[in-house]
Amino acid sequence: MPATTSTPDDIQRLVSRLTLEQKVAQLGGLIAPEVFAPSQDGAGGGPVVDAGRLRELRPHGVGHLSLAWFLGEDADGLRGQLAAIQEVVREVSPFGIGALVHNEGINGFLHASGSQFPTSWAQAAAWDPELTRRAAAVTSAHMRDTGVQLLFSPVMDINRDPRWGRVHETYGEDPELAARMSVAFVRGIQGAEQESGVLATGKHFLGYGASEGALNQAVTQLGRRALVDEYAEPFRRAIAEAGLALMMNAYNEIDGIPATASRWLLTEFLRDTLAFDGLVVSDYDSINLLRTAHRTARTEGEAAVQALSAGLDVELPGNPNYSHLVDEVTAGRLDERVVDVAVARVLAVKARTGLIPGVGPRPAPAAPPDRAEAAEVRCEIAARAMVLLQNDGTLPLSPGEHRIAVVGPAADELRIHFGAYTSVSSAEMPLGMQAVMEGRVPGIDPATFVFTDIFQPRMPVMDPTFESAARKLHPEASTVLDALRELDAKIEFAQLGRFEHDAEDPLDASVVEAAVADADVVVAVVGERTGWVGNNTAGEGQSTASPTLPGDQEDLLELLAATGKLLVTVVVSGRPLLLEKAARLSNSLLLAPLLGEEAGPTIARTLFGLINPSGKLPSTFPRHLGQLPLYHGHHHGSGYGHPTGTRHGYGDLDQQGPLYAFGHGLSYTTFEVTPDEREGRPAVELTDGVMRARLTVSNTGAVDGETVVQLYARDEFASVVRPVRQLIAFARVGLAAGESRTVVLEAPVERLHYTMADGRRGIEPGEVTVLAGLGSDALTCAGTVTVDGVLATAQGLR
Repeated sequence: MPATTSTPDDIQRLVSRLTLEQKVAQLGGLIAPEVFAPSQDGAGGGPVVDAGRLRELRPHGVGHLSLAWFLGEDADGLRGQLAAIQEVVREVSPFGIGALVHNEGINGFLHASGSQFPTSWAQAAAWDPELTRRAAAVTSAHMRDTGVQLLFSPVMDINRDPRWGRVHETYGEDPELAARMSVAFVRGIQGAEQESGVLATGKHFLGYGASEGALNQAVTQLGRRALVDEYAEPFRRAIAEAGLALMMNAYNEIDGIPATASRWLLTEFLRDTLAFDGLVVSDYDSINLLRTAHRTARTEGEAAVQALSAGLDVELPGNPNYSHLVDEVTAGRLDERVVDVAVARVLAVKARTGLIPGVGPRPAPAAPPDRAEAAEVRCEIAARAMVLLQNDGTLPLSPGEHRIAVVGPAADELRIHFGAYTSVSSAEMPLGMQAVMEGRVPGIDPATFVFTDIFQPRMPVMDPTFESAARKLHPEASTVLDALRELDAKIEFAQLGRFEHDAEDPLDASVVEAAVADADVVVAVVGERTGWVGNNTAGEGQSTASPTLPGDQEDLLELLAATGKLLVTVVVSGRPLLLEKAARLSNSLLLAPLLGEEAGPTIARTLFGLINPSGKLPSTFPRHLGQLPLYHGHHHGSGYGHPTGTRHGYGDLDQQGPLYAFGHGLSYTTFEVTPDEREGRPAVELTDGVMRARLTVSNTGAVDGETVVQLYARDEFASVVRPVRQLIAFARVGLAAGESRTVVLEAPVERLHYTMADGRRGIEPGEVTVLAGLGSDALTCAGTVTVDGVLATAQGLR
């Protein structure tokens, strides 16, 4: 399918033929459960679709169908129900226009039938954009096969505060890494030539992951320069390099203006500066928040006018506010031409995806998703995402050589390896809602229950139900314990440690000591649950004041270390945790960043050396809560790299830096990066606007392995304060033991552009230091280039 599917004149002629009511119908969503009817067999077989209800619900047409993942228990069921709905949509809509169906897919197609991949933060830990592109391509095929046109992913938010519950949905703290991963994801979804028939959505625009106090939907205290130069970088690149087709607004507020109603953000910056020409859709219920939370609007109509006038084209999941646009236009409070602009954008996307008869191409037949490719990519991402945080030589273990005891609440649980927006969290949601409505969740009155009440309440009695759902969805997946026993049948297991504190039943030191008495090595599998409902400490709407190992897991590690046994700790988490105590107590520490159904075998194979860990951290791990936010690219004069050291830092911390730095990750072998200055040429040079570093990478150990070589740059002097380092390029390198290879990393000078003191975006003349190594704290090569002043054509600030 070509990128351009219809001309602007085609779309404008179509808009001119619609009534005002038909136009407004294109700007809102219909929630899939609205067309549910009770099961006809009366046997509790679940809801069935009554597509005929559309005629009374949306007599003027349907713009979008929301919550499609609630439909169909398998791919055939989903495909059939969507087809039935589309048939009626075309009957009620003018000119037979179909509805845009959207779904989530950040970890794979959000449906029981979709392939599930390690979460975004895990993909970022793999530092391999090509694997992300391949995973997204499989996700795109799943969607196209079932009749879905829009994917509400990826999450391009930069996050630098691990208290936020949605870190696992992001690509971490760094604009360059997030940009590279975002571009790869969009290319995988939309196709190299924009031919897939499925369109990606960048979210959340803008600064949502930098909320005050790391609270969900809170104010973002960032200046425009930080927003433009750092937090917008993934969006800027996805638009320019991958043709990103849709954008979703954020829930936050910036400088007193909600992102939902910010014309500067959604029109002046997004469209005029970043040259975005696609469709902007609302995050669910964000227009309602103008009335209920931000309190900038008194009525539904006023909220609708604020959002639409700012440049927010579509309200989702329903249309409680945009349905009032007809009245607003009729009363003269809104110019109908503003409606026309948004409708034209909706119709352009519908034409591009084959939903308008006679306008745009006829969609090519959908190809079935390649499940063998999905399995291969899942395994590769999981293997490359394992991060060895520290190791004194205890790892890798040898099957049969050690007497191994496995403990920890995450050892024999499957669901802990899945984040939100996965098949598992999707299955848990209706189970949790059912428990609420039946009065089985303490603290929630079913009579006054609203949807957002479901995220934070504890549901301890539901744990077995949720675990059963995960195992039913992924029957071939194994827990860490099961996978370890496949490699060493003599492994002992003791059910020690809990995700929830129980003051009446604390851990008993004698019980712990007895459980591991016969072991040489103890493997403790700990972590936190991440999801939507049910005893999670991370997930959407689930920020934590202190991101620590929940329950009594730290107590467990202390008691295990006191036995004198070798202690290997595996941490299952989708965000940085405060691991200072775990690091101090453990001989080896391994991070498994929400690897999904491949987690068990991947962790087991890594512990036994069948996988040599090569992941690198996409986020900084702090030593102490008081350091937050903590990130490697802090500005000169701020952060842990301040030249005055402790005089500038925290008087009650002996070490000012992170526990584990951005880009950190060890291996079972050792690597060395040195400058390659052959042929009389410097290792670092600048030619034709491109910075290049020629490096020799050597495997100096006795084991084959992979590593990620990272290139950073520092603008030494500028008219505005710049970061102490910026990641500008990276490459994954595999080397046999003793092998060396020349690697050339390069990046355009444009990577260093920023908004200068006069508001223009570019870079001023001067020296730039280029640094290379195996982590932001392990930069062993340095060189200097002199940059001439360069100005971009776009304005930075207005």
